[in-house]
Amino acid sequence: METDMRFGLGGALQIRTSQDGRFLPVCSQGWDQTYADQTCAQLGFRRSYKTGSVHGQPFTALTVTSKSSDPIQGQVNVSTSCPGQQTVSLECVDCGKQQSTSRIIGGTVAKAGQWPWQVSLHYHDFHTCGGSLVSPDFVVTAAHCFPSSTPSALVASNWKVYGGDFSQANLPAPYFVERIILNENYNSQTNDQDIALLKLKQPVNFSTTVQPVCLPAFDQTFQPGMECWITGYGTTAERADQGSDKLMEVAVDIIDSRVCNSSEVYSGRMSRSMVCAGNLEGGVDSCRGDSGGPLVCEGGNNRWYLVGVTSWGAGCGRRMRPGVYSNVGSLLPWVYSIMQQERP
Repeated sequence: METDMRFGLGGALQIRTSQDGRFLPVCSQGWDQTYADQTCAQLGFRRSYKTGSVHGQPFTALTVTSKSSDPIQGQVNVSTSCPGQQTVSLECVDCGKQQSTSRIIGGTVAKAGQWPWQVSLHYHDFHTCGGSLVSPDFVVTAAHCFPSSTPSALVASNWKVYGGDFSQANLPAPYFVERIILNENYNSQTNDQDIALLKLKQPVNFSTTVQPVCLPAFDQTFQPGMECWITGYGTTAERADQGSDKLMEVAVDIIDSRVCNSSEVYSGRMSRSMVCAGNLEGGVDSCRGDSGGPLVCEGGNNRWYLVGVTSWGAGCGRRMRPGVYSNVGSLLPWVYSIMQQERP
């Protein structure tokens, strides 16, 4: 199932209608808060956070028709241009804001509120994986956290989610999981499309220490060499048997996929749905227990974007063996389609 909506840079909304198979922008004229709320609710975000307009070129676009309870795709018509060339920008959630900014293996303990989207997933009361809040109702994590060889791992009631600033030794009240949705194209042999969504039983109340991370725009790029961050409660040494009590953070660089796929590194094991980050010299990396947690990059607008989901790698912090992350940008259609299907 694909979704019929996507967001460009600056929140530029694009919708695909049955009358025109392309994704097209929506003219601002006639657009209002009701359409904005309806569109965001349809995508699983309950309501909109902010809507405005961006200046576009004269081109084919969509105009809103009459309001109805139809999906938004059914309330727009193709037109040749927009009045004043203004098209809709839409943000469904106020995301990616760090509450404290001061500037894992080789990592340091994170400050309260610094990575407020990070959650800890407990299976049978043990920290097992990380995850990232993307809305009040949904957590993005890795599919490999729920191995098919362990049927009880797919039972939602066996999991609890903890968010906010806490230590594993002193847990807050948990969030409960209503459904675990694994990407149906996930391949446990190759780790391809290693992504899952958790739908929570109740929406999370955001606070200074609990905030959602932004999903990237479909046309947003994060270039090799860019410094990004990974966070997690995983082990801080490859052979350690216990994770960290406190949330750890470490800076990693995005590594060009061609380098990562070279014979010296992962010899063609990287697919298009993966992104590589770390340091080829070794020393900084995600490790066991960090799985499913975020790789985030700053988008230049003081907001942080979920670029990757901690997926696999050879060992932890080894030379020429950087971490491999599920590429959220390439998996956005899946994420939005599931949020739309499971919307609250």
